[in-house]
Amino acid sequence: MSGRTVFFVSDGTGVTAETMGHSLLTQFEGVTFQTVTVPFVSDLERATVVRAHIDATGVTDGMTPIVFSTLIKEDVRSELRLAKAVFLDFFDAFLGPLESALGVVSSHAEGRAHGVTDTASYSARINATNFAMANDDGSRTRDYDQADIILVGVSRSGKTPTCLYVALQYGIYAANYPLTEDDLEADRLPQALLPYQHKLFGLTIQPDRLSQIRNERRPDSRYASAQQVAYEVRQAEALLSRLGIPCFDTTHCSIEEIASRIMQAMKLERRVHP
Repeated sequence: MSGRTVFFVSDGTGVTAETMGHSLLTQFEGVTFQTVTVPFVSDLERATVVRAHIDATGVTDGMTPIVFSTLIKEDVRSELRLAKAVFLDFFDAFLGPLESALGVVSSHAEGRAHGVTDTASYSARINATNFAMANDDGSRTRDYDQADIILVGVSRSGKTPTCLYVALQYGIYAANYPLTEDDLEADRLPQALLPYQHKLFGLTIQPDRLSQIRNERRPDSRYASAQQVAYEVRQAEALLSRLGIPCFDTTHCSIEEIASRIMQAMKLERRVHP
């Protein structure tokens, strides 16, 4: 079985439906999914249009589509349930049992999962993200005293996306600094990092994967050559090990897993609510 179309339908951004739906879909190896996110389905008119699109897709594909829904309004949900699709409603699955357990009827308010209901938390995320961008790739080091963590590693090992993720999701002030060929040949930390060794966390990656990533940026260059990346990874890992700096291999891990492992290893507490 392959090529099944999956719709993520939401009255908000669709992020919740995507996240939960993708988590379930990853359990089905060998099946190819074509995903379509349909956000802001907040009224019956829009729901009718989306339902027609789902039905038409099923006819074109010759296979029944799958729909993951986080819709709140009952009339909108009822309309989508009429689609010729496998309809999986996350709120149906979880709100009822929660209402029974808590003895309270839920508000059924739209957009709560990703709305700005906590302005302090939202501001903390934005401030942390701005910090990560301003302190990316060793571009500025004078603010390292404010950093909760400083990621180090060779170029393209995943430092920047990880910093941005922990900033946006956890409100963590994260900077990153690349270990250059000069640093590795000298076999010592750059001077700018020495006062902050207790904040350092290393990211490494398998050479063959690093070569592939670098080739996408600079094809057929020395920077991306197998010999160069193998040298850099070997030297960086040896340096981090000698200095006792914790290090994590990012090769087969998602940004989410990398971030969680760093938070746990460095005993960092999130500054914002999920």
